[in-house]
Amino acid sequence: MVTFEMFRHATSFESFSANDVIFRKGDPRTFMYAVKEGEVDIKLGEKLLETVGPEGIFGEMAMVDGQPRTASAIARTDCKLVPIDQKRFQFLVQQTPHFAIHVMQLLVERLRRTNDLLEV
Repeated sequence: MVTFEMFRHATSFESFSANDVIFRKGDPRTFMYAVKEGEVDIKLGEKLLETVGPEGIFGEMAMVDGQPRTASAIARTDCKLVPIDQKRFQFLVQQTPHFAIHVMQLLVERLRRTNDLLEV
């Protein structure tokens, strides 16, 4: 699994309580998030697609294509999330090539997992 250790020591973060909705499917793009502490469930309707833990990211698809959210993100536990807006995302992609490669690897992992779910 791809991890994003670069956000481990971030001092600017948002706190969410367990069961808080971070964003819903169809919401416009605002931020992607890196998980500093806690866990976040990514759901499509009631179907759990993934649980993202510390050093993971979510919401990256909207940063890449600018389209509305394709799934919902709900705090599984109390968590601290590092928000990454479009400007910061573009900076990270331009200035930190490994960040861009990690995002691509993560997108591929998630696509493969989705393909596996569709084959069942």
